[in-house]
Amino acid sequence: MTTSTRGAAKAPAVLVLEDGRIFRGRAYGAVGETFGEAVFSTGMTGYQETLTDPSYHRQVVVMTAPHVGNTGVNDEDPESSRIWVSGYVVRDPARVPSNWRSRRTLDEELVQQGVVGISGIDTRALTRHLRERGAMRVGIFSGEAWAGTRDEALLDKVRSQPEMKGANLSAEVATKETYVVPAIGEKRFTVAAVDLGIKGMTPHRMAERGIEVHVLPATATVEDIYGVSPDGVFFSNGPGDPATADHAVSVMQGVLERRTPLFGICFGNQILGRALGFGTYKLKYGHRGINQPVQDRTTGKVEVTAHNHGFAVDAPLDKVSETPYGRAEVSHVCLNDNVVEGLQLLDQPAFSVQYHPEAAAGPHDAAYLFDRFVSLMEAERA
Repeated sequence: MTTSTRGAAKAPAVLVLEDGRIFRGRAYGAVGETFGEAVFSTGMTGYQETLTDPSYHRQVVVMTAPHVGNTGVNDEDPESSRIWVSGYVVRDPARVPSNWRSRRTLDEELVQQGVVGISGIDTRALTRHLRERGAMRVGIFSGEAWAGTRDEALLDKVRSQPEMKGANLSAEVATKETYVVPAIGEKRFTVAAVDLGIKGMTPHRMAERGIEVHVLPATATVEDIYGVSPDGVFFSNGPGDPATADHAVSVMQGVLERRTPLFGICFGNQILGRALGFGTYKLKYGHRGINQPVQDRTTGKVEVTAHNHGFAVDAPLDKVSETPYGRAEVSHVCLNDNVVEGLQLLDQPAFSVQYHPEAAAGPHDAAYLFDRFVSLMEAERA
């Protein structure tokens, strides 16, 4: 990525998809060039949490909501220490933010962090294109330096970029050093959380339930995990292709062998799937947003949930499967397309979901999953 912070307000910009489709608009954020996988998010709000979600590493996010930036940027809502999206696409940026917590405009934040974006394009047409053709590589080019460049040359640049399939990215976004999020109020349990791209609200949700959370790097070993004497082990969300995450799969299998209560979300769900012997595959355009309907098959209830994933677990929906760690079944399913949204073991305390129960941003329908994790640890202690 190359960027400049000057001239963004009036600079021309162009978005080039790897299949040759081109959209022309205006620069938004930093001026320069950037590349990634083009994906769309259907959330009507929560753009600050989206931008700072490490699971969006190396992705150019298209916002389906037409008006973005109206509440500005504050210092309380980021889910990590920086913006992780590689590019940002909006239709109508807010001219003036209006919110009592706002400290600066979204455009200013994008410029400050060197994030290249584009505005003024038909994001509805772009979203429909990605739904029909699938997520694909993309480049955004802005500023006078690109005004005279041939479209064919820009397309060649896009097609030379690596694909998301086969990308091993967790270690690039995870913490390098272990840190502790203390329990709020009386400490009840200790959890070792393997950071594969964790969002800040996730350990906070556990801390609210009296859990002291030790957040470990993606490179943590089984010995590192049990060095904190955990009552439970958590595997977080994160970016990239789960087929490359052999280390995380091996570590999770070590946890399953010890029968410690285990909870995984998003990437952690895919890791559990692989640890149990299931395959994973890339979705055509993925699930991203805060309005995805999921059914909890153990209760029959339907939840509106927050998602950010482009890969899924390939597990049978219609039967209980035998695995090296006992019987397993699909516990949650997406009602839009029957994608596996959760797994649970029936013979030991381990489960996972494909979505984001921490709900930052998003509805709180899935908050009970943290309570389910607590119940597993209570039962194990008893």
